[in-house]
Amino acid sequence: MADNKSNNNKSKKRPNLGNLKPGAKPPKFNPYWIYGIAIVVFLAVQYFSFGSGPVQTNWQEVKQTMLKDGDIAKLVVVNEREARITLKETSYQKYADKLNTGFNTPSKIGPHFYFEIGPADVFANEFKDTQKDLPEAQRLSIEWKTETNYFGEILGWIFPFILIIALYLWFFRRMSKGTGGGGAGNIFSVGKSQAKVFDKDSRVNTTFKDVAGLSEAKQEVEEIVEFLKNPSKYTKLGGKIPKGALLVGPPGTGKTLLAKAVAGEANVPFFSMSGSDFVEMFVGVGASRVRDLFKQAKEKSPCIIFIDEIDAIGRARGKNPNMGSNDERENTLNQLLTEMDGFDTNSGVIILAATNRADILDRALLRAGRFDRQIHVELPDLNERRDIFKVHLRPLKLAEEVEVNFLAKQTPGFSGADIANVCNEAALIAARNNHDKVNKQDFLDAVDRIIGGLEKKNKIISKDEKKRIAYHEAGHATISWLLEHAHPLVKVTIVPRGKALGAAWYLPEERSITTKEQLLDEMCSTLGGRAAEQLAFGNISSGAQNDLEKVTKTAYAMISIYGMSDKVGNFSYYDSTGQNDFGFTKPYSEKTAELIDAEAKIMIDEQYQRALKVLQENVEGHHQLAEKLLEKEVIFGEDLETIFGKRPWHKDELPGNGNATENKPLPPVEESPNIEEKTE
Repeated sequence: MADNKSNNNKSKKRPNLGNLKPGAKPPKFNPYWIYGIAIVVFLAVQYFSFGSGPVQTNWQEVKQTMLKDGDIAKLVVVNEREARITLKETSYQKYADKLNTGFNTPSKIGPHFYFEIGPADVFANEFKDTQKDLPEAQRLSIEWKTETNYFGEILGWIFPFILIIALYLWFFRRMSKGTGGGGAGNIFSVGKSQAKVFDKDSRVNTTFKDVAGLSEAKQEVEEIVEFLKNPSKYTKLGGKIPKGALLVGPPGTGKTLLAKAVAGEANVPFFSMSGSDFVEMFVGVGASRVRDLFKQAKEKSPCIIFIDEIDAIGRARGKNPNMGSNDERENTLNQLLTEMDGFDTNSGVIILAATNRADILDRALLRAGRFDRQIHVELPDLNERRDIFKVHLRPLKLAEEVEVNFLAKQTPGFSGADIANVCNEAALIAARNNHDKVNKQDFLDAVDRIIGGLEKKNKIISKDEKKRIAYHEAGHATISWLLEHAHPLVKVTIVPRGKALGAAWYLPEERSITTKEQLLDEMCSTLGGRAAEQLAFGNISSGAQNDLEKVTKTAYAMISIYGMSDKVGNFSYYDSTGQNDFGFTKPYSEKTAELIDAEAKIMIDEQYQRALKVLQENVEGHHQLAEKLLEKEVIFGEDLETIFGKRPWHKDELPGNGNATENKPLPPVEESPNIEEKTE
């Protein structure tokens, strides 16, 4: 009996959860339910309390039936707009069919009917005329009444303010959603840091093993991780932990990937955010977020802060296009400089940052004590590309003919992101062609697709245009094959691809420096297309626009940057730091500018005449190559070797970067060496 009573008590205390499945949790309470219930109650009260009103009728029925039969007990005109009719008790059943409208059935007390009267004075006269023929006992007098809807007027005043406040709260709720310092609805959390924190609970799985190549850069950041893991190894010798490291390099070279590896390797809290996360439309938000970020970092020190694309807030001060206006970005940068190395030291907080535009960063940001190390993450060389390919080829089903060394040689100038794209594109092409495995041709097609764009075989080109394009591209191929320092040809095509009507692929050597003779040979090869048109057709076309643009840039770079002109001399007017103070003026006089223009013209004219001479001396081979290109549309280096013979300076193996010189890139004046689009 006791057990039964206890069971009964438990059953009474247990809430009724409906038909919930065993183990299922009841739904959580949502505060929005209160709003919904309040709206439903309000509508119900309005509906049942005030909704049972009179039934609509018209003046003709009232005049011809109700007044004539004497059924009306009272007629009230409200606000000179609406007439309300109350029936006599004896006449109620007569109109029961019209009054019985469900929930809106009027009460027997009345009013029972209503209708619109139009102008009040007109209605009063017509009502009086209608009752002239009625007996004296049936005649009625109109009762005039004025009603005020206080609830509607109050709601009309309050509703706009309620709407404005609701929009205001919703706006700040959206602005502060996801911020680090409070709930999603806290409007005061706009100035809180939006950094993502990775610690023991949420770790990053990327490690240094996932970063191929970048051996020097990895060594630098590995030392930072090692210092956090074993600081006594360095402090016992008097060393101090570096405060910051700046990852600098072209897009896609693996700067963010390297930071992810640091987060995965270091067993310390890791704060990650973008430079643009500091900038907001509100004044002072950026500086507030910087303060909050470093406040959180100090509480969890030792830790690492990673700021991606730091150039969003680190641009050099004093060069704001707003011309002296209060710049929120500069205030954010000032606060960042103070937090990194100001009066108050941040012990145990290391800042990692990444950018591909280090030349525009403020000098105060780059000094020692803030970013003690600048780690250059450059485009991978031959050996590094081989390692990157090994990483991205792991998930692919490869044919036996695919060789990593071959793929690395076919992709000079490619970044790590480009190589990943090549592997993915090759897999997609193989699937499109119903291949069981990704073969060598799929990778070559992927490289062509990424470099040159999509093939447009259905593009309408006349026979004369196609012939001109073939001779144009054959001119490039002929001169590049016959000149010693020109890049060796891989293939040339007259199939439209991307914006180009024809294209030639070259395989350049892995050079660290470029000589004047090499630049002149490449310039002569670039002008070979226009020279071929001049010799073959006696006129020139607009197809050499891309070629002329390239040789013009190269000529001006040789003269004004590399100092390769005897008349101008060993001068370089290029500022590699990006911190020049020249503004809108040139760093040389007008006389020097005229000399540079004249030298560039002489240089280009000499190479054009040289291209004409080479083609005239090999006119038969050039025509034979052009006709073969017209026939096949795509030819390779083997076809040129058949026509012109093997190059005397041919190299079977492409060398990697040597050790004699620093591997520093030239200023960005040349286009990508992988492809030269000759005809547009």
